[in-house]
Amino acid sequence: MVDMPSYVIPAKCTGCGDCVNVCPSHIMKFTKSGILGRKAYNAEPESCWECYNCVKHCPQGAVQIRGYMDFTPLGGAVEVYRDEKTNRVYWTIRYRNGTVKYFVFPIRTTPWNSIKPPHEYPEPSKELLRTPYLSCEHEKLGGNKLGVELPKMKVPEVVKVEVRG
Repeated sequence: MVDMPSYVIPAKCTGCGDCVNVCPSHIMKFTKSGILGRKAYNAEPESCWECYNCVKHCPQGAVQIRGYMDFTPLGGAVEVYRDEKTNRVYWTIRYRNGTVKYFVFPIRTTPWNSIKPPHEYPEPSKELLRTPYLSCEHEKLGGNKLGVELPKMKVPEVVKVEVRG
């Protein structure tokens, strides 16, 4: 599999730092100030997680990606625009033959600040730890208020095996 990391168009980059601050793998860096001033760049493309946070957060559209072959053939282009007023991310795919496709996705599916961090939830009971539910998932699915039965998982007992050589 070929990685398709992000890259920066220096002429569009203003050095605001949004891409550097949002990169979870800390590979977006700044150039040393030179003739063009401070510019961002992907210092380790092979370590890019391809989350495209840098692309979605760049207000100038300076951070771009190379699209995967299955949706952007060689010579095609991918552009991303993030609109915080409408809470949407707009993707534009331009093909070599001139075809242009547009995709719109919500930035979030829940209101801002509506998700509690894990430390704000109570410690799960030992009974819940023996179910296939993730942390707080049972509560989010309605818990027993909706008559949902907790699936029971049989926890295997430790088995001692004697090895003969």
